[in-house]
Parts: sequence; structure tokens; C-alpha cells
Amino acid sequence: MKNSKLIEIFKSGNIVVPLYLLKNYKKLKLNMEEFIFLMYLYNLGDKFIFDINKFSSDLGMEINECMSFIDKLTEKGFVKVDVIKNDKSLMEEVILLEDFYNKLSLLTIDEVVSESHDDSDIFDLIEKEFGRTLSPIEYEIIKAWLENNMDKALIREAVKEATMNGVFNLRYIDKILYEWGKVGIKTVQDVEANRKKRTASKDDAVDVDMDIVDWNWFDEDE
Repeated sequence: MKNSKLIEIFKSGNIVVPLYLLKNYKKLKLNMEEFIFLMYLYNLGDKFIFDINKFSSDLGMEINECMSFIDKLTEKGFVKVDVIKNDKSLMEEVILLEDFYNKLSLLTIDEVVSESHDDSDIFDLIEKEFGRTLSPIEYEIIKAWLENNMDKALIREAVKEATMNGVFNLRYIDKILYEWGKVGIKTVQDVEANRKKRTASKDDAVDVDMDIVDWNWFDEDE
């Protein structure tokens, strides 16, 4: 069977493809056939039983062709095949799309960063202060700040406040920004004015729930 069969299936409307993905699949370094096959898997959910006979039947493809696409997508880091225990304590083989969602998340982040060099500086600053690469969920939080037009200088000031307190945690920084917002602080000038009103050095920092300081981002489900 020719790979054009996948394109015929796509044109028939039997595979739902988000417009954003259709416009950007080449940025993920996928060819059209790989992309359509990935979208077929995407339509099945983020975790599902590895049923090669079903895939073959649904797509009208030979089993070896389906396996070839799965192998390619695995090699490119879009899907993962794993064996897990189901609700009946039986082991079953599943396909996971978590890696695809991570790639998609980073793609959208790259687009946001490319729109503004200043935005890129924010990501670079936080990674430098933390001494590590940010996780996808941390990127999403920073992206949300930028999309909400939060003052970039204010974000830098919050990062500075957190690191001066010896805290290298994005949730802590997010809490600082939230507390500042509650009292009407929107610029670095507002921060300085607020600090001048404080009389005791122990009140210099925004009150933040310290239970979040030791939050382990790498153990959090993304």
C-alpha cells in the first residue's frame, strides 16, 4: 500500500487534526505521512492499548507498515511503548503520547520566545539563577505571565527577591507575583515604594507559604 492512503484518510475527515498542528508539523521534523499517523494515535488518547491489529484495520494498512510508523515516531521521540499493570493486575502493552505533548509544549513556548527577545531573556535569566533547564510545566507558567502582559522588569524583580531569600523555586516566584498583584504592585517602582513603607527588615519579603518552597517540580505530573 502507498503511504498516500494516509493522506486519503486525512482528507476524508476521519482523523481530527487541530489547525495549529497542521500548520506547524514540519517544525516538529515530521513528514506528512508520519504526521497523519501520529494524529491517528493522538485521536485515540494520551495512553491506550498497543493493538496493532486495530491500527491496521482502522487505517487499511499492512501490520508491518503500521509498525514501521510506530518505530519511526518512537525513534523521533513522539511516542513511547511501555508495559504496565492494568486494573485487573494484568500486564499490558500501551502507547504513551506524553513525549509528544512535551514536544508540542516546547514548540509553543519557542514561538512565544521568538516573538520577543526580552521574553527570551526572562527564560534565560531564570534558568541561569536556578542553575538548570526549566521543565515544560515551568515554561508554561512563565509563558502565562508573559501572555498576561506582566511587566518583565517586575518578573525580574520577583526572581531577584526569591534568590535573595535563598529560594530557587518557580512556585515561590509565582506566589510573590500573586501577592504583589493583590496589593496593586504592578511595576518595580511600586515594589520600591512598598518597601519604603515597611519598618522592619523581616517584613521586606512578601509573605509566602513556605510549604511550597521545597516543592519538587520533577516529581509533579506534567
